[in-house]
Amino acid sequence: MIVEKLERLKALFAEMEQALIAYSGGVDSTLVAKIAYDVMGDNTLAITAVSASFMPEELENAKLQAATIGICHQILETQEMKNPNYTSNPVNRCYFCKSELYDNLKLLGKNLGYPYIIDGVNADDLNEYRPGIQAAKERGVRSPLVEVNITKTEVRQLSQQLGLPWWNKPAQPCLSSRFPYGEEITASKLHRVGRAEVYLHKLGYKNLRVRSEGDTARIELPPETIQDFILNTDLPRLINVLQDLGFIYVTLDLEGYRSGKLNQVFQ
Repeated sequence: MIVEKLERLKALFAEMEQALIAYSGGVDSTLVAKIAYDVMGDNTLAITAVSASFMPEELENAKLQAATIGICHQILETQEMKNPNYTSNPVNRCYFCKSELYDNLKLLGKNLGYPYIIDGVNADDLNEYRPGIQAAKERGVRSPLVEVNITKTEVRQLSQQLGLPWWNKPAQPCLSSRFPYGEEITASKLHRVGRAEVYLHKLGYKNLRVRSEGDTARIELPPETIQDFILNTDLPRLINVLQDLGFIYVTLDLEGYRSGKLNQVFQ
């Protein structure tokens, strides 16, 4: 089944012949970039959008992965932080971010002669609250993984089969997703959340979130790691580090990490 889907994906790219890829460096868009490059070669171009909501460490990872694949890779600075419809953090915030991204990619594609803009949205994403998908549809962006019905699990399976070392890389949505809807997003807030997560990464915890709620940092970890975290982390040191970043209160979410937790307001 998964082999058949891979062949259908290759056939889809062969029909396109030339495409520009919205490439974040996540496991989904990296798989798309890998297969697209295998099929279309230098007729593909991977574009990574950067702004205050994108961690520098993720950009370095994206560069390394693109170099490993061999695909041509460019950086695009986006300006969603100048749009109050984005920074006011409404429930459809992602729509304005993706609108900025795909408007820029469409213009770039037109100037460079790329007839298709493609993204890394997978079939499972359609079952979640993702207003950015609507922005992509409005601009004619294609989602190859959706077109051949490849799920998130299958993305990881294919990535592993193709020998991509980042096949089990944790999801890393933009830093703006760390804020409850309605709380204004600023560059300084994004920076402190990013630095807080990097510090925790260095302690050995990779799949986590630091949710920012006013002056409070709420740490989310996988439930099975919470006890280890409490017993083996220098908590006073951790508190000092996060307070130096600008937080006043540092808390631990006892329920643990769950993707899309802030979207539970819709449930």
